Order: sequence, then structure tokens, then C-alpha cells
Amino acid sequence: MSAPVRLWLFDIDGTLVDTGGAGLRALERAARDCFGGAAPVLDLRGATDSGILGDLYRHYDREPEEALADAFFGRYLEVLGENLRDSNYASRVLPGVVEILGRLAEVDEISVGLLTGNIEAGARAKMSHFGLDHHFAFGAFGCDHADRNQLGPIALERAAAHAGRSFTPEETLVIGDTPKDIACARAIGARCLAVATGAVPAEHLTDADQVLDSLERREVWEVFLG
Repeated sequence: MSAPVRLWLFDIDGTLVDTGGAGLRALERAARDCFGGAAPVLDLRGATDSGILGDLYRHYDREPEEALADAFFGRYLEVLGENLRDSNYASRVLPGVVEILGRLAEVDEISVGLLTGNIEAGARAKMSHFGLDHHFAFGAFGCDHADRNQLGPIALERAAAHAGRSFTPEETLVIGDTPKDIACARAIGARCLAVATGAVPAEHLTDADQVLDSLERREVWEVFLG
């Protein structure tokens, strides 16, 4: 029998919340305002914000530049905040999320963090907007590395610092909605719970240990509590 999961690492977009396009439009607006010209088509499924910035440099034929990166992310955060407050975007917390986070908060031995492609400020803005920020004291973010598979070790290190103990791969669970979340889990030897609440259908998530239509399936995700 597998060890109980003591470290739960959550993706954000498509897993915890749906911003209704608010995040995508903010990235597009920031690209247009800071680079000039129409933004390219952005595929956000499992992407990191740093990786997206790299794609923009190539699309606009620009060399990486710290001042430009700062301007881009600053503009993105400004527009993201405006969009999240705009009722024209049908943003919401996804089904079962409040319940699972509440259940995890009841177990002292469990630590809960973020493992997301969002830059930290963007992640915090989204979690605060949806009233979920108090659940996540630490995480690994898209500003830490452009390669999502490099975020797992960072999350483990920060989880250990937060909890005062290390976590084995067997007691670590990554929860996400894309194949890149699954690959990120495998890169650190962790288990993976995939949810088909984003843009990727369930049949493309079968490499995960468990695939759910949504986190409402409490009888399934509770098996990881041990």
C-alpha cells in the first residue's frame, strides 16, 4: 500500500480556478503594450510565465532584457488585476476545490503548496481574488524557472523549509490539469492526480495515477489521505 500523501502541490489555472480568460487577455495586452504589434497565439496549457516571455522574445525578434521583462510582467499584473475585477470575465473557483482545501487544512501532518507556471505575484493575485490565498504558505512559480520540470525540486525545498521536515516522492502528490503537470510530477518521482477541469480532456491525462472529472469526486481523492 502506498504511503499517505503528506505534501499536496496544486497547479492553479484549470485545477483550482478558471479565470474565464482574464489571465490570457492580460498576457496578450502586456505583450502588445510592451513589445508592440499584435500578440502571438499563446498556448497556456502547462506553460510557465517565464517560458511565455521567452516565446515573446522570439516572436518579436527581441533579445532578452531585464528592463523589458520587468515592464512586461508589471503591465501583466496591472491588467490581470483589472480583468479579475471585471464581471465580463466568467471567473470562478472550480468544483470541489473549497472542500478539498478545507479537508486538507484539518490534517496537521499535511502541507499544502502551489506548483504553478504563474509568476508568484500573479499566483498570489489570483489566489487572493478567489479567497484561497490563506491555504498556500509556499510554492514554486513560473518566475523560478522557465522549465516546469525544474519547479518540482524548488517546491520540495520550500516545503521542507516551511514544514521543518523533508518529504519523500512517495508522500508527495502533484495535482494538475495538463500532461505537463504529470511530467512535472514524474520528474521528481511524485504521484499525480489529474483533473479534467481545464482545456485537456481526460483521455489525454491517463499517465497520471488517478484522473478525475473534477475534485468533487471526494471518495476518490480521499484515498490519498491514507
